[in-house]
Amino acid sequence: MNIQECTDAIRAKVGDSSGLGAVLKFDCGSDGRIVVDGVSTPNTVDNHDRDADCTVEITLDNLNNLLSGKLDPVTGFMGGKFKVSGDMGIAMKLQRVI
Repeated sequence: MNIQECTDAIRAKVGDSSGLGAVLKFDCGSDGRIVVDGVSTPNTVDNHDRDADCTVEITLDNLNNLLSGKLDPVTGFMGGKFKVSGDMGIAMKLQRVI
């Protein structure tokens, strides 16, 4: 999937309420960014780069693997498949989003 297809997939999974209560950004470098605004009502998912409470630096390939279930979030983090900066408590809620 490309960045827009990943955005649409996350948007479908998040729906109106992610349960995050924060802003989470997936930063795929030159491929783009996906921002889940779990503060707004209803929650929004878009590609507008902005500050986030938690940022997940991940390749587009690894994001695809997360979304398809081929990569477990905990295993991916522990294996260095992605890096997390900011509020780690939000990162722990990652499974709600994917």
